[in-house]
Amino acid sequence: MKDLRCKFLAVSSRFAGKEYREALEILEAPIPERVVIPDEGDLEQRQLEASLQLLKGKTYEAIDNRMLAAECYKKALRLDIHCYEAFEALVKHQMLSKEEEESLLNLLTMTLTISAEDNEFVRLLYETKVKKYDKPVLPEIPDGLNELRGNLDIATSMAEKCFYNCDYKQCFEITSVVLSKDPYHTDCLPVHISCLLELGKSNALFYLAHKLVDLFPDNAISWFAVGCYYFLVGKADSARRYLSKATVLDQVFGPAWLMYGHSFAVESEHDQAMAAYFKALQLMKGCHLPFLYIGLEYGLTNNTKLAERFFNQALAIAPNDPFVLHELGVVAFQNQEYANAKRFFENALGVLQTDSSAVLSQKWEPLLNNLGHTCRKLRKYNKALEYHQQALVLSPKNASTLSAIGFVHSLMCHWSEAVDYFHKALGLQRDDTFSTTMLSQVIEHLMNELPPYQGVPDVLPEYFSSESQKSSALDMDLTTSQTQEFEMEGNE
Repeated sequence: MKDLRCKFLAVSSRFAGKEYREALEILEAPIPERVVIPDEGDLEQRQLEASLQLLKGKTYEAIDNRMLAAECYKKALRLDIHCYEAFEALVKHQMLSKEEEESLLNLLTMTLTISAEDNEFVRLLYETKVKKYDKPVLPEIPDGLNELRGNLDIATSMAEKCFYNCDYKQCFEITSVVLSKDPYHTDCLPVHISCLLELGKSNALFYLAHKLVDLFPDNAISWFAVGCYYFLVGKADSARRYLSKATVLDQVFGPAWLMYGHSFAVESEHDQAMAAYFKALQLMKGCHLPFLYIGLEYGLTNNTKLAERFFNQALAIAPNDPFVLHELGVVAFQNQEYANAKRFFENALGVLQTDSSAVLSQKWEPLLNNLGHTCRKLRKYNKALEYHQQALVLSPKNASTLSAIGFVHSLMCHWSEAVDYFHKALGLQRDDTFSTTMLSQVIEHLMNELPPYQGVPDVLPEYFSSESQKSSALDMDLTTSQTQEFEMEGNE
């Protein structure tokens, strides 16, 4: 025991001094891994061994070897089920894939069934931290743990599930309550900042970022908030500068790397964006977002095969994410697999419309338009018009939507309606070559089918000149006079 304690003290001092190589040299002596639960007399030694594994994992993580770090954290949990720091490192830094997360939770559940009296508490605490992509349902809190009903950590886990299920309004309500009770809750702040970004609340984000920088200038979350604000207001260059500072302060802060990639992506700098997304992928193994954004960049560079591969990996992690379903629909549409595209688009729309009273955000206008394009390809013109009209409600001044409606009307031979919508599209975007070309063709069809004036017969009437009318009148007079002479002769 004394040797282990001295070893732990020596490694802790090296780690605190950032002498990571020297710390690993001390830790190289193998620690026997015991899978069988020991007697109560060995409990203290197992806890110390778990602490050494935890410290070893932190050391590996500090030198950017996350794979070995994750293995050390798992060993620490096997040795001591109550080593929450190891579990938090695995979950918070998203080191585990979905399958690894489930297997670890099963292992912990099996261990807890034969463990101490606080099984229910530990099980509840661990279960709320995993399965972030499941539907947000309030956990069943046992009667003996009623004090946890207002627990901020459990509320934060619920907010995170709402965020990953695209329920940003509910997520914002939960995080606002948490931060009103604890303004600097470290786990809640990244979720709250991301939610403010999604909802476009620039003023609230500016106030929060300013406050965090004043209080915690050496914390990555502060500069992450500043970068998110500048990204939201359209200043990608400034956002990139502050997000880069956040990644320097905390090199394993995955959300900062994602936003750093976004700052390049909005300016179509695909190589730099993908480099940042791949770095985020290394840090966030269990998150679907890096896979999604890498797939997007591959799609923008016309590499649909690789894009589809990354989208499928994202779908395996988050099977109900509407963004992933939408992008898979786009790939299927580009591959002319219109039935599959329609299925993906409708699944995405179904996820968003689970709450019938909820109103779709303007960001989902492309989804409705893509559904309209797909239905048009499948010759379901009435359904296509319906989806395009819904998209027009979300974004009334979208020239491409008006042009799409006009095109569907032209396919249905509704020439007058097609002309109206193409005129509206050109009124918003004069250099739209498609609308210009289609308008000229539709007008030709309209000229061929419509009469020149309503109520006027299509056949021209016969035309008589004034001289012919006079001669015909003279002939009539002569005929009449001859008839009269004939009658007079007869009478005589």
